Amino acid sequence: MPPAPGATKAVGMVPDEMKAEPKSKGLSTPRKKKPKELAVITECCTGCAGSPACVEYCPVEDCMFWVPDEDSTPFGRIAIDPILCIGCKKCLSKGPDGCFLDGCPWDAIAMVDIAEVEKEVGPMAI
Repeated sequence: MPPAPGATKAVGMVPDEMKAEPKSKGLSTPRKKKPKELAVITECCTGCAGSPACVEYCPVEDCMFWVPDEDSTPFGRIAIDPILCIGCKKCLSKGPDGCFLDGCPWDAIAMVDIAEVEKEVGPMAI
């Protein structure tokens, strides 16, 4: 979805050139408030063979993206840009074909209090 006229594109923590496809599509405007929790990908992420359902359900452009494994192409995993995440939990609540899941199939996405994330990445304005 293109930004509204006069709106600016949200700038994430991870540079766009480091984000490989598949990438999430959707809102491209900056988030309006700081969420209480952010989605964090754990070490359990397998990348779902390059077709991750979590990316399809994320409603924010470039928030979730593919990170190739340089030692084992074509394998990789998913990452989340913490500045773009709105904490909606859609990445962990829906599965393929619209079925409801209690988390991703590998339980690789956790919702983490924003204060814990800020300890790792630094303070976020919004």
